Amino acid sequence: MEIAFLNRLSKRNEHGYESFAQVWIGQHEGIWSAGWSTHHGLDESTDDLWYEGSLWQELLHVYRHELALKMAEGYRPLINGVFHDQEGGAGRGQTQQKLYCYSDLYPRDDVYEQLTMWRRQKAAAERKAPYFIATNRLLRLISVYLPHTEEELLELPGMGQGKVTQYAKELLAITTQNDRATPFPLSWVTEALEEEVFLSWMYKQKENQYRQELNKFSLTKTIIEGISEDLSLEQIGMKAGLHRREMIEAVEHLDRDGFDMEKLIRKELVNVSEEEQAAIWSAYEELGDTLLKPVMLQVYGEEKAADTGLDQVYDRMRLIRIRYRHQETSDRHVG
Repeated sequence: MEIAFLNRLSKRNEHGYESFAQVWIGQHEGIWSAGWSTHHGLDESTDDLWYEGSLWQELLHVYRHELALKMAEGYRPLINGVFHDQEGGAGRGQTQQKLYCYSDLYPRDDVYEQLTMWRRQKAAAERKAPYFIATNRLLRLISVYLPHTEEELLELPGMGQGKVTQYAKELLAITTQNDRATPFPLSWVTEALEEEVFLSWMYKQKENQYRQELNKFSLTKTIIEGISEDLSLEQIGMKAGLHRREMIEAVEHLDRDGFDMEKLIRKELVNVSEEEQAAIWSAYEELGDTLLKPVMLQVYGEEKAADTGLDQVYDRMRLIRIRYRHQETSDRHVG
């Protein structure tokens, strides 16, 4: 095997003992492989094969995810740049990341629960998705740092002036009822975090990011291979371990990413009459394609949709919507 990349890493335990490992990428006759070797002493090591296959991009996804896990455990590379991606400047956004890190390491779950209850009530009252009111991360920041004024709220990432204008009074009514042990401004956070603790947290965030990217890549590969094998959505879903609704969402995402889903859509709609497809298309032209329920009511009506099966009806509409949006995009480009 020809080694294409090799780096040595070390980890120091609480007693000061340093252990060593190597991460590597190799290639032999068109087959890529990546793995990890843990050194136990002279000429003793344990090898862990992470990946073996023909796809470089798949190797990178697996490699980055597995390496991030090791670095979250405390391993540090002899040479930086081990992830083979755009890692950005070392100091960019670091202060903000340390605010997030501290809030994860020292949570106030009691206050967080109060804030999530407030968000549920507010989302219901305003008929919005909860994350439009505030993300989980923002609520975690508020629960840990407990701002007492609008100016202090504005120090938190994600808490812009618009949210302060809308929600400051209600948020501060919660935070000021709880004891606060740390002050504002939050410049003290940078000094409060040990560098190794922060680095391990950062690599855990990378591990989460790379796991999501790996899962997305694996699903994309399964769907594309399934389409080439002329499998149905149901059959591909069985291979991917996903329900039909999740598969259609994945197909919508892939279509937006530029993958051609027409062969699969055509297969799924083979038993849907031309008249029914045309009626759905016309409803999109008249009502728009953002909300599905008005289209369902116009094409089927409540009773017929229930007889056909609501899930089945909505699946058809979503598949036809992919085609419709393609046509709309083409028309705009022509115009």
